[in-house]
Amino acid sequence: MIEFFEHTADLGLRARAADLDDLFAEAARALFSAVVEDMGTVVASQRMVIRIPGADKEFLLFDWLKALLYHFDAEHLLFSRFEVKVGADGLEGAAWGELMDPARHEMNHEVKAITLHGLKVEQSAEGWLAEVIVDI
Repeated sequence: MIEFFEHTADLGLRARAADLDDLFAEAARALFSAVVEDMGTVVASQRMVIRIPGADKEFLLFDWLKALLYHFDAEHLLFSRFEVKVGADGLEGAAWGELMDPARHEMNHEVKAITLHGLKVEQSAEGWLAEVIVDI
């Protein structure tokens, strides 16, 4: 499950999932749901693999989302499908998508950066929760 929450001059993304791997995939889905108006218009035809070393869950989430945003900014790739494996020494993620096509993809927000402010990854009895604020 993903949702947005208000934050001054920025946009907060919140993701919940039963396990950590799905949480990182949901957070990526939240990011691209903020970028493109309708995720259903993004065809998952190209696969991108991203590997990030580290053990801190918050920094792994930050770096994962930052890497995805980089590929959008630099290569104009929109992603709609995600798989992530978080381990003790880092993560390996895959994202599927396609080149942005202005004729088919209506943009929602211009996400300029992922921020460390308010970054949260935590486990509870109900599962996992992540919150991240993006600069728009």
